[in-house]
Amino acid sequence: MSLSPYELEQEWKPRTFVGRLVKEGRIRSLSEIFERNLPILEPEIVDYLIGPELKSETVDVRLVQKMTDAGRVNKFRVVVVIGNENGFVGVGQGKARQLRPAIEKAIRNAKLNVIPVRRGCGSWECLCDQPHSVPFTVRGKSGSVEVVLKPAPRGTGLVAGDAAKVVLRMAGIQDVWSFTRGDTRTTLNFVKATYNALKQTYKFVTPIDWVQAAQG
Repeated sequence: MSLSPYELEQEWKPRTFVGRLVKEGRIRSLSEIFERNLPILEPEIVDYLIGPELKSETVDVRLVQKMTDAGRVNKFRVVVVIGNENGFVGVGQGKARQLRPAIEKAIRNAKLNVIPVRRGCGSWECLCDQPHSVPFTVRGKSGSVEVVLKPAPRGTGLVAGDAAKVVLRMAGIQDVWSFTRGDTRTTLNFVKATYNALKQTYKFVTPIDWVQAAQG
């Protein structure tokens, strides 16, 4: 459950250097955090900088078991995707004996795993220069699942599985072609593979970045 900006400002007491910079107003956006290559160790940082724009969606709920000396313990395992539908997305999982605490843990972990997503129009069929798709082909892997995302022209939509669509939509991707390999019925790996593919969009510098760096 997210607090309002006023409640968060009153209750949040930063415990890390980055958290103090955010609350003092010396860092005003998530983009600035990633440009400085600073770690996000408090979920309140994401709440503070994104606020009401942050959305979350549960994509998988499973009952898992663990054998202990006291016997068999049942827990809920929840996978949650968060994002602002405008270039930031995170994936997290949480376990607890009750469903609500498991969801809260998953949301907290997803906020700590937020990443920036570079968007663009890498399709030769479109070339509209609008950030509606991925700028180039990217690949992601988790377990046996491999996901390939390719740029698509405007109007194509999200040609992907249901779990991958949630991750793409939360990141602000509107059009994309996808190719998958492996056991995509394992929702956790499918979601993580899509997340890892989006993470690759910032793995290297493009000519556009050279121009922006020269202008800056």
